[in-house]
Amino acid sequence: MSEQSESDRLKELAEFLRSRRARISPEEAGFADGGRRRTPGLRRSEVAQLSGMSVDWYTWMEQARPIQVSAQVLESLSRALRLDAGERKHLYLLALRQLPADALGGEGVASETLRLFLERQEDMPAVVYDLRLNVVGWNRPACVVYGDYERMTARERNTVWRTFTSPYVRELLRDGWEAQAHRRLAQFRANYAKLAGDPWWKEFVEELGVASPEFREWWPRHDVKEAKEGSKLLYHPVGGPLAFGHLSFQPFDAPDLTVTINLPLEEHDTAAKIRRLLAGG
Repeated sequence: MSEQSESDRLKELAEFLRSRRARISPEEAGFADGGRRRTPGLRRSEVAQLSGMSVDWYTWMEQARPIQVSAQVLESLSRALRLDAGERKHLYLLALRQLPADALGGEGVASETLRLFLERQEDMPAVVYDLRLNVVGWNRPACVVYGDYERMTARERNTVWRTFTSPYVRELLRDGWEAQAHRRLAQFRANYAKLAGDPWWKEFVEELGVASPEFREWWPRHDVKEAKEGSKLLYHPVGGPLAFGHLSFQPFDAPDLTVTINLPLEEHDTAAKIRRLLAGG
């Protein structure tokens, strides 16, 4: 990060803190009014007292000085300044350039609005998965291409587990299986760092290491990769070759979820084949 952008970030943090301090009256925070004040809201010393930090340290934050603060300090400030969930995330992003740990849940849930969005994709297979790469939302085109998620167990709906253990997925990908498995595992490893310490991951890695020799061999390599746009060729047992471009994004209000949409390409008449599969033939 450049010196200018770092300076801008600290100034934004300072202004944000001052604005949140100004909106809380002394009475609301349990302090006596103490007569006329030059500026509205709490004094810096009162915020420091409420958050259990030194006056100097808090003052330096409002002066945009380049000091390091911990998540514990930010939690205390969030309570002292009565920040709502969105403001708390904003504070973390400005101070630490990352979201609070509890904003990234391991197991996600697709909202009704998001599920409706998937259904409206018509001939485009689309899924939603969480940080553990569990598929938590899907549409009918996804089911006719990748398998019926409704009938799968929770373990089978995990894309890493299924990539490494499902004969159907291997046949679907054929020569592209190994490259796709490496990409999926690298994405899984990148997400693992966000939730290190969660016992679910240890159990999952141990179980999949037993079930898949490839996973057992590749996991110690520590390859990491974020989801990117691209294309892929699948070999459906009924529809034949299907060519897709794929696009992934995170909903603004659910950063622990990723939406992936497969767009049928002109090759192999993919869109028409998807429509025929949806019609049952």
